[in-house]
Amino acid sequence: MHLAPPPSNAVVLADPIVRVANLSKIYATGFKALDSINLEIKRGEIFALLGPNGAGKTTLISIICGIVNPTEGSVTADGHDILRDYRAARAKIGLVPQELTTDTFETVWNTMRLSRGLFGKPPDAAHLEHVLRDVALWDRRDARIMTLSGGMKRRVMIAKALSHEPIILFLDEPTAGVDVELRRDMWRMVRALRDSGVTIILTTHYIEEAEDLADRIGVINNGKLVLVEDKATLMHKLGKKKLAVSLLSPLACVPDALTPFALELSPDGRTLTYTYETSQDSVGVRAVLQAIEAAGLGYRDIDTKSSSLEEIFVDIIRERA
Repeated sequence: MHLAPPPSNAVVLADPIVRVANLSKIYATGFKALDSINLEIKRGEIFALLGPNGAGKTTLISIICGIVNPTEGSVTADGHDILRDYRAARAKIGLVPQELTTDTFETVWNTMRLSRGLFGKPPDAAHLEHVLRDVALWDRRDARIMTLSGGMKRRVMIAKALSHEPIILFLDEPTAGVDVELRRDMWRMVRALRDSGVTIILTTHYIEEAEDLADRIGVINNGKLVLVEDKATLMHKLGKKKLAVSLLSPLACVPDALTPFALELSPDGRTLTYTYETSQDSVGVRAVLQAIEAAGLGYRDIDTKSSSLEEIFVDIIRERA
């Protein structure tokens, strides 16, 4: 994939490209969807926003994109206030919503052309062709959207969001309802967009998507942003590792001498598992292995496994619920 470089007039600064300050949203019913959100999105990063259903992810995106008005707080996009300077702010942003919202009777090409015109951009057939080729839709440019598969419709939504050359792209559940192969294809597309200078903010229910793509992770729950961290740092700080020791002979129970290590014995009695924090050093692991040998237990193999981002996410939500 060869996406176009950022527009020549794009300003590359160290300042955050999206800044959210003390943002709250309270609906007429009294429901508080967002509670004093403070967030800064770095220019050129892929930021993944995780959270359970109803946590506030879509509300936050909708406010930043100018679809929903905030109750309190402020938001700027590339330095433009989303309320006071709406047109300039919105022109910087592309949005791929979770729901497929296109005119099903229109052709792919006309949908792209109309979307670009709505942002006041002059006609640019070369740019539209470039985008459609990058999302593998150039051969279907004259097809009516109603004739496309679900995966192709999702690609149309991405192409439509890119038609006016935004430098900030929001992807709300971008791979919902698509097969695994297409999901991987779209991941490659997201990386290529980031490499071309577009800042990506995505929400997802697929934890592996965030683990594979994101530079930073934000976790939102009950309308509150409970954590923002570099992905690698997050997994190092909050992750766990498991040491699995395969025994030569099965055990009926864990020997008393090994009780201090809180080892788990597998149902078949052939594997002892030691769980420890990723941030700890290897002293505990050596002590466990020495204790196993001292107890006269022989082992044939050892294996270590780090916790996944999904396990970390579940732990965070459980602890801060």
